[in-house]
Amino acid sequence: MQNTGTKNPEADLSKLGLKNVNAYWNLPVPELVERTIAMGEGVLADSGALVIKTGEFTGRSPKDRFVVKDSVTENTVDWNDINMPFDSDKFDALYNKVTAFLDGKDVYVRDAYACADDNYRLNLRLVAQKPWSAMFACNMFMRPTENEILNADPEWTILCAPDFMAVASEDGTRQHNFAVINFSRKVILIGGTGYTGEIKKGIFSVLNYVLPQDRGVLSMHCSSNVGKSGDSAVFFGLSGTGKTTLSADPERNLIGDDEHGWSDEGVFNFEGGCYAKTIDLSAEKEHEIFNAIKFGAILENIKFFEGTRVPDYENIDITQNTRVSYPIHHIDNSLEPSKGGIPKNIFFLTCDAFGVLPPLSKLTPGQAMYHFISGYTAKVAGTEAGITEPVTVFSACFGAPFLPLHPTQYAEMLGKKMKDHEVNVWLVNTGWSGGSYGVGKRMKLKYTRSMITAALNGELDNVEFATLPVFGLNMPVSCPEVPSEILNPRNTWENQKEYDAKAQSLATGFINNFKQYQDQANEEIMAAAPKATASV
Repeated sequence: MQNTGTKNPEADLSKLGLKNVNAYWNLPVPELVERTIAMGEGVLADSGALVIKTGEFTGRSPKDRFVVKDSVTENTVDWNDINMPFDSDKFDALYNKVTAFLDGKDVYVRDAYACADDNYRLNLRLVAQKPWSAMFACNMFMRPTENEILNADPEWTILCAPDFMAVASEDGTRQHNFAVINFSRKVILIGGTGYTGEIKKGIFSVLNYVLPQDRGVLSMHCSSNVGKSGDSAVFFGLSGTGKTTLSADPERNLIGDDEHGWSDEGVFNFEGGCYAKTIDLSAEKEHEIFNAIKFGAILENIKFFEGTRVPDYENIDITQNTRVSYPIHHIDNSLEPSKGGIPKNIFFLTCDAFGVLPPLSKLTPGQAMYHFISGYTAKVAGTEAGITEPVTVFSACFGAPFLPLHPTQYAEMLGKKMKDHEVNVWLVNTGWSGGSYGVGKRMKLKYTRSMITAALNGELDNVEFATLPVFGLNMPVSCPEVPSEILNPRNTWENQKEYDAKAQSLATGFINNFKQYQDQANEEIMAAAPKATASV
């Protein structure tokens, strides 16, 4: 046992079934970096950031994520192709296999917690095969004090063994990798994958189950920041829509970039760090994120310019999903503690590659609920094998892969909070204008930032709005520092009949997707659906 940092290290690990491991407890980041490099599993970039490769998996594997189905979860989890059931006996057997695999090996233990609001704090412990997994947890979760570590009593345990390969026919998995959540044992078991995002999203899934049911807190897949006057804002959006980028605003303090709770007191961050995409990153486009990549940060699956240690952020030879994790204090204007008041503005970010939706529209409560449950964005050509033209993507509540409960439970909580606090809700299209992907152009980031700033500053409160046909969205006809001609997407198309056809097609996609929820949606929500013609 090395650097224990806890009162009973051997007993603590013995309770987990780890009786013969060489455990390194809560090593400081420099030592974790040194060990990673000494093992040949990482190098330093010119900025001082640690560069690693996560191996076979460079992203989450949703088809290999399971939830143990037992007396606790049987009637509460929304069982589907996202929340796939796993037998409790199979879990116990697989858990024992993983602990046996770790027998005699080095493991790296990290005590941490989630939730910046102490009223909802969740203490956790990661036991990882890789030192860089422990460093990721140190970056991404809240960091306890030395005294808190000494008296650590974790409620949840994450056991992470990337080199352990399951045998699907024996272990109940789909293939050799897996991430299984057991709410009865309060354990997350990860194996066969080194992708660090499985660690953070495992705890996010736990909070998405516990907080809404037991604590009355809405858990949200969103970023959040707060202005100088104390006004909080929340940004929902799927990967690639600009959630991290747009919340990193030099004029506002960052609460967090990905996962939050909304209690009766306000918004609080679940995490202690940020996990940002780095594809096409530059100091000019995303100054705050670029400068956060320094010693203590972990760059994943990037390549260097030849003959240098300078990251080539345009290179996608390994993956398009290149990432960086860093503690939130790497952002100069981050807020500590990571909490804010009741939000005044909520932004739903979508990357509409079809060029149909307005760059900014203000939603009615019914529309807000409809678009929240829909969780729309689009994937463009080249993002995945086989995608040659834009495809619609719907992810309930902008985070379906992490929602153990039925989406309507989260939607109803959001709807009540929006109405109780008279929150403004905006739909923001960070995608294409003037045509679909390949014809039109992507919305300039500076225009999107200007529109969001105007909404936050109340500069759109008294402007004229126009209504977009089919979707019924209310669009401002003017906005400071934004050309008025781009505010109505139909007017940006050279051929407006082609726009109309594309709008009808996208509306049909919305309607077909929503059929799975309409039995549990009220009249207000259903009235907000787009109006597609019967011929489409």
